[in-house]
Amino acid sequence: MSDPIPILVIDDEIQIRRLLQITLEAAGYKVFLAASGKEGLQQAAMARPEIVILDLGLPDADGIDILRRLREWATFPILILSVRASEQDIVAALDAGADDYLTKPFRSGELLARVRAALRHRESTEQGNAFSTGPLFVDLASRVVKKHGEVVKLTPTEYALLALFVRNAGKVLTHRYILQQVWGPTFEEETQYSRVYIAQLRKKLEDDPTNPKLLLTESGIGYRLSVQDEDAGR
Repeated sequence: MSDPIPILVIDDEIQIRRLLQITLEAAGYKVFLAASGKEGLQQAAMARPEIVILDLGLPDADGIDILRRLREWATFPILILSVRASEQDIVAALDAGADDYLTKPFRSGELLARVRAALRHRESTEQGNAFSTGPLFVDLASRVVKKHGEVVKLTPTEYALLALFVRNAGKVLTHRYILQQVWGPTFEEETQYSRVYIAQLRKKLEDDPTNPKLLLTESGIGYRLSVQDEDAGR
């Protein structure tokens, strides 16, 4: 039997820490707790968690600063859990290196789903270039894209956009980041580019483009490639 996956919770509210500990341990995870930014950084270095759940409102530091310090050396997923719900705060956290963002109050089921998605993405990244989610299969090494086992032809820009999402599957990508990575820094404000190409990808990849299950919109923030349990047809 494999050892339980270690998760570090950095949150100054004792009630939230207790709730997260109960929820995560019931799901089979090993939980480490920290009540401050300093303690969180120490625990991250010692416990070597596979994912961190980080609050932004810490007593000794802003969570964004802790996030940036973790990202100086850590590659594990970081999920922000905060009462801050403004678009500005969410974008700032994602641009600083967060993998996902969930606002308080939160539903335990959704939190666990986000944790599983982040861990599945990390596992698929470590295993190699092949990625699957739902009906979609992508092999980055051979540049092959399939839907329900049938090859899908994409334009170079469509493929570049999809490859970006595959490399960051489960992670919310801001409009600015997408434009910067696919079209270059001079296109950071041209949000119509990403909207048009996302629509084109949905037509080719989604079973129902009007009700997307793969390329999800994070309102006002950007987009996320859903990581689903179903095996893709090859």
